[in-house]
Amino acid sequence: MRYGLIGCPLGHSFSKEIHEALGRYSYELKELQPDQLATFLHQRDFAGVNVTIPYKQAVIPYLDEISARARAIGAVNTVVNRSGRLYGDNTDFDGMRLALHHAGISLSGRSVLILGTGGTSRTAYSVCRALGAGSIDRVSRSGNGGALTYEQAYAKRADADVILNTTPCGMYPNSDETPIDLSRFRQLTGVFDAVYRPLRTRLVAAAQSRGIPADTGLYMLVAQAVRAAELFTGEAFPKTVIDRLYQRTRNERRNLVLIGMPGVGKTRVGTRLSELLHRPFFDSDKVIVERIKMPIADYFAAYGEEAFRKVETEVLGELSGRSGIVLSTGGGAVLKHENVAALRQNGYLLFLDRPVDELKTSADRPLSSDRERVRKLFAERYPIYLAAADKHILSGKNANETAHMILEELS
Repeated sequence: MRYGLIGCPLGHSFSKEIHEALGRYSYELKELQPDQLATFLHQRDFAGVNVTIPYKQAVIPYLDEISARARAIGAVNTVVNRSGRLYGDNTDFDGMRLALHHAGISLSGRSVLILGTGGTSRTAYSVCRALGAGSIDRVSRSGNGGALTYEQAYAKRADADVILNTTPCGMYPNSDETPIDLSRFRQLTGVFDAVYRPLRTRLVAAAQSRGIPADTGLYMLVAQAVRAAELFTGEAFPKTVIDRLYQRTRNERRNLVLIGMPGVGKTRVGTRLSELLHRPFFDSDKVIVERIKMPIADYFAAYGEEAFRKVETEVLGELSGRSGIVLSTGGGAVLKHENVAALRQNGYLLFLDRPVDELKTSADRPLSSDRERVRKLFAERYPIYLAAADKHILSGKNANETAHMILEELS
């Protein structure tokens, strides 16, 4: 391996696609167990590697030289082999600094809480100091090493301005978790979550629902990768490269989720979108039918709507954990808040809308089997669709035209 990433686990990593998008070198993911780290570094059989959890501090004793910045932070995320001598640096610093700016979060004079005490927490602390934070407190479950416990943070720092999460809490596959209760803080002006999978964590979604500037760690990941590439190659990349790679990575990883009334054409439009984008397509209703092993109308008749909605929530939760797919949902998918929250984690929700009298009715749709039911359902659900959607799409009768219209809106 000449260039790559070491850590454990690495199944969630986006680093390979980001680095290789620069077109300068091949990049590998090398998952190392703790007892393999020393051998790997002693062999020095690489040109440059990035380092992630849990080795950002563990690699330091094996290095011949580290930058002043990495020494001050106490964590290394980039190691370069310079003629047999290992040089360590920390590009997470620039990554986080640029990500905070991108998210519109200012630290100058602000009271900041940093969740976690690991290597990324150390980076966050250095960034806070460099950007002129008024006060900085670390928060951990144990409260060791001078950190506040979460209960102490609620009691003593309820006036905090900014929260930076550097813990893995909320990271896939435990995407339903959130590290802290934002409702306990009265005057937040920014929330940053270093987790980047899912693309929109529960913590960030909670902040955004309150109108607080917030973002996850994808921009940080891309920015630090580009800075690491500069160390690997000796080439300087302009910030426009970071912005371009961020947009590309986000768009490729983001699910396109179609919501809207039964009969609006979500399946046809979704199928065409998947063809145009070369992405996998899933129809949640078809997945449900495969699971319940009978038509949805028959399941409604036998077990009732509540039982169906429970199965629907399970299926939507599983599909939402994927990335880079096109997903067509059932007409009632967004009726439950937990479904919307799951879909939003990796998804961009597109509300396909057509005049109510153009919607198709069908006997196999238990809640929209005739025109009168459709009109009643439309009136009830329309504001719910609007509230859940990231984008409102006025759909035409032609699925191909609507799919191209969506692509134009997203470009």
